[in-house]
Amino acid sequence: MKRNQTVLSRFTTRLGTFFKQGFKTKPSTSSFIIWLALLNASLYNWPLFSFSIKNLDGFTLNSLQTLLTVFAAIYLVTTLVLYVLFILSRRLGKAVCVVFALANSLAVYFVVTYNVILDRTMMGNIFNTQYSESEQFLSPKLALYFILLGVLPAWLIIRASIQKTSRVRLFVHLIITVIATSTWIWQSQSNWLWIDKHAKHLGGIIMPWSYVGNAIRFQSQQAKENVEQTLLPDATFGSNEKTVVVLVIGESARAENFSLYGYNKPTNPLLTASENVVTLKNATSCASYTTASVKCILSHTNPSGVFSENFEPLPSYLQRQGIDVFWRTKNWGEPPIKVSSYLSSGDLKNNCEGEECDFDGLLLSHLAEQIQASDKQKVFVVLHQTGSHGPSYYTKYPKEFEVFKPVCRSVELSNCTQEELINAYDNTILYNDHFLDQLRLTLADLDNTSSAYLYVSDHGESLGEGGIYLHGTPYSIAPEQQLKVPFLVWMSPSFIKQKHISVDKLKAREQSTQANIFHSVMGAFDMDSEIYDKDLDMFRAASQP
Repeated sequence: MKRNQTVLSRFTTRLGTFFKQGFKTKPSTSSFIIWLALLNASLYNWPLFSFSIKNLDGFTLNSLQTLLTVFAAIYLVTTLVLYVLFILSRRLGKAVCVVFALANSLAVYFVVTYNVILDRTMMGNIFNTQYSESEQFLSPKLALYFILLGVLPAWLIIRASIQKTSRVRLFVHLIITVIATSTWIWQSQSNWLWIDKHAKHLGGIIMPWSYVGNAIRFQSQQAKENVEQTLLPDATFGSNEKTVVVLVIGESARAENFSLYGYNKPTNPLLTASENVVTLKNATSCASYTTASVKCILSHTNPSGVFSENFEPLPSYLQRQGIDVFWRTKNWGEPPIKVSSYLSSGDLKNNCEGEECDFDGLLLSHLAEQIQASDKQKVFVVLHQTGSHGPSYYTKYPKEFEVFKPVCRSVELSNCTQEELINAYDNTILYNDHFLDQLRLTLADLDNTSSAYLYVSDHGESLGEGGIYLHGTPYSIAPEQQLKVPFLVWMSPSFIKQKHISVDKLKAREQSTQANIFHSVMGAFDMDSEIYDKDLDMFRAASQP
């Protein structure tokens, strides 16, 4: 960290020297743009060049040409945008540069500290992050980056005095810049294959165009999705027995840290001892971030296709078919839903008592009473956990569940030992074990009711493997820790009898995905319709004559 601070100090010193000279000499607009583009490429894109150097074949002439080509591409895009802005207005150009300086400082911090890639997926994570979650990332190191790489350059840009240059001259300079840099890039075609191979990673750490471009892409996608939902065809019911199904959507839980999946630490003591808890093998998520995963879990078909239609999600569909639907959440990111009861953590806290009201246990507060108060024969409940969301894993469980020690108590995860980090994370899994067992007891105590719960995490989590932390890595290159998730099912004896389910047959399933949820819930309620896919219904597949 000290070395990084030294490098940052040198950069800002040189930046200050340039602008002090600039105050005296009043640089032309073109000179100002050129210097800003050069400084942007070097000051904010050193993580990109560090990545490039590590993945090139040593310090050869060809490697140097590749680096220069990457530099030229960044320089070209930056100068192109800045020239256009300054042609329109010098004030507009300076204002945008100030915003970029501030935003770049934060982006570089997260790229360096957590090894994240600012692609469309990650921008979706950022746009769907609430303040209560984002404040967990605050640290002295973040403040240092923001001041040295953000506030100081922004202040110097504001103070800079620029000579007025005619728009015609600026346009001519723009054309010359485009021709010169494009010529270099064109004659370096032999390096394009390497750039194309690493395009996804490079495109996610180019400052500022990674987060600018991908923020636009994400918002464009959201605009397309925020159209009126297409209603699904009505369903029929084969029976009318009192049935309660609970879907627990976990957060950032990865299968390899569950003792139910063979982990060498006892993170699931209660679930292991429970009857009729089925551990589904080789379960995978369909995305590496919450909003996409939750949408997938609640969809009857793959919602990520380019031409996929925006259908109503599972809770809205069940509610419209006459089932009582309750949504309880300590999280966010779900698509628009229409249910009979939507309770946020704030709503639930009003009537909650006990130490678990600050944790996921809040979701179980007065749940039994709400279910019993329903006059419907079929009730569907969704519990959306905060689960194991980082980086402050140690804040996700009550003190009594801090069994694995020592634990990491820093948001700068690379500052913790791997043992401390894993211990803090494992304690969140241990607390989740308690949560699911309490849910089991709640459902088991319901009179004259067959019940079941399905638990699946939205995605997994990286804990420093390969230098990667948290989640949200592009799906095509995401590590398995972010994609392999726990998928558990518990069924009451009456539910098993009613559905003629072979527990052993259910346990023998070789593969499960989040796509099984929609159709398995339909099967649990004995529903049938045009969109019901019996091949994705786990309960039907495990039934016996």
